[in-house]
Amino acid sequence: MKNVLAIILGGGAGTRLYPLTKLRAKPAVPLAGKYRLIDIPVSNCINSEIYKIYVLTQYNSASLNRHIARAYSFAGFTEGFVEVLAAQQTPENPNWFQGTADAVRQYIWLLEEWNVDEYLILSGDHLYRMDYRQFVQRHRDTQADITLSVIPIDHRRASDFGLMKIDNAGRVIDFSEKPKGDALLKMQVDTSVLGLSPEQSKQKPYIASMGIYVFKREVMVKLLREQLERTDFGKEIIPASAKDYNVQAYLFDGYWEDIGTIEAFYEANLALTKQPEPPFSFYDENAPIYTRARYLPPSKLLDCQVTESIIGEGCILKNCRIFHSVLGVRSRVETGCTIEDSLVMGADFYQPFAEEQSSCENGNVPLGIGSNTTIRRAIIDKNTHIGCDVQIVNKDRVEEADRENQGFYIRNGIVVILKNAVIPDGTII
Repeated sequence: MKNVLAIILGGGAGTRLYPLTKLRAKPAVPLAGKYRLIDIPVSNCINSEIYKIYVLTQYNSASLNRHIARAYSFAGFTEGFVEVLAAQQTPENPNWFQGTADAVRQYIWLLEEWNVDEYLILSGDHLYRMDYRQFVQRHRDTQADITLSVIPIDHRRASDFGLMKIDNAGRVIDFSEKPKGDALLKMQVDTSVLGLSPEQSKQKPYIASMGIYVFKREVMVKLLREQLERTDFGKEIIPASAKDYNVQAYLFDGYWEDIGTIEAFYEANLALTKQPEPPFSFYDENAPIYTRARYLPPSKLLDCQVTESIIGEGCILKNCRIFHSVLGVRSRVETGCTIEDSLVMGADFYQPFAEEQSSCENGNVPLGIGSNTTIRRAIIDKNTHIGCDVQIVNKDRVEEADRENQGFYIRNGIVVILKNAVIPDGTII
């Protein structure tokens, strides 16, 4: 894999994940109590022995840059690196990145400096575990110009995705973006060609792109230089190339989740608490997920009832009830609290005397969650100060609301408390 260069696309403004993307790039959004989304593709690369990794980004990239600099440094004996490439103005191109292909095009001069055979294009906001060695090997075995990683889909979910058709050799011959009705039926394929059993093939007769590609070096350079008006890989460049180039499909039949919306992000995090087998596990010794080492103390639980939950390191929980929730690093929960079906992202720092009992009498709202507070079906972003006797329960069953001046949004019925927000004592949401 020394001849493969990975390019992780940091995504656009992340409007569907707002307000989690208000102060950070989409790949920097916290995940599972201690990780960030960018850790997933970077770890997949490291586990696949791909050590040359660029991350392309343009929105709110400060926290992403900081995380990557602290988390990924390779020893001087290897060419390995994980480096952020931010959008920049040049004499040739004074514009922001206009799409996935345009982002890569603007840095093609730098990518060409590496003597590699293939470019591996990845997305920064998916949750999955994949050995890219098999993906690249399939690309080489079929002598493909471009290989797309695809997932098999059943009829119920098919019209939510960009679908493709393949011939008997696995070559992609047609594309259709979110088809419905007769157009959808025309996109059925025999997925057993790609390795599914006949029974599985009947259940999942469609294939959808994961937004992950392997390009031959010279093919990608040629396409980006010749098709300057085309700015997106999945919607423009690859569909236009299917006729003249050997575009192959590689089937990935494991867990894969596009964490593009608040609801998908919330569901994917809480699914990690399932027993006995969550859909995605961080407990795989052969393919670990890496992140920044923080050197935090162990979590302290004082007379708590905790069920079906994940608790990050460095937390202090006092006489509270936690059910089906994920608590991030340095979370602090005071006496009498109930947290259900929620994602609490924790904090970036401790306040002085973090272990002391915080008082509700002086009106000062400390970092963390104050006494006798109830939180249900919510996402609590980092560094929030939530007072005593607060109820974050969406009491009016509101589906959508923008209350930025009050420190929260509601998306799909999920209350999202903003990063650094202060929610006063006695507030009811």
